[in-house]
Amino acid sequence: MNINVRFSRLLALMLCACCSLASARDLGQDEALRLRERGEILPLEDILKSAFDRYPGSKLLEAELEEKHDTYVYEVELLTPQGVVRELKFNASRGNLTKDKEDD
Repeated sequence: MNINVRFSRLLALMLCACCSLASARDLGQDEALRLRERGEILPLEDILKSAFDRYPGSKLLEAELEEKHDTYVYEVELLTPQGVVRELKFNASRGNLTKDKEDD
């Protein structure tokens, strides 16, 4: 096998490994419930109240709980009354807003 082909394959494998390590892990509802019962994360209702307080009159498009770099994060997408999609990220343990951006 040609050295360039080997190198290309190795580089592709390394990139895949790096991408998978950098991505967040979505948590299912059972795991989220266990974390909430143990007091490790806040209830989603508390997070949504903060999101809707920030953008009154918005509609919920999506809410997810993720684990990224050993931190639990609620990701919330809202459609504002102006028709803008906002992506908000909250620390699921403390409830503080860590990111607020217009989504493409």
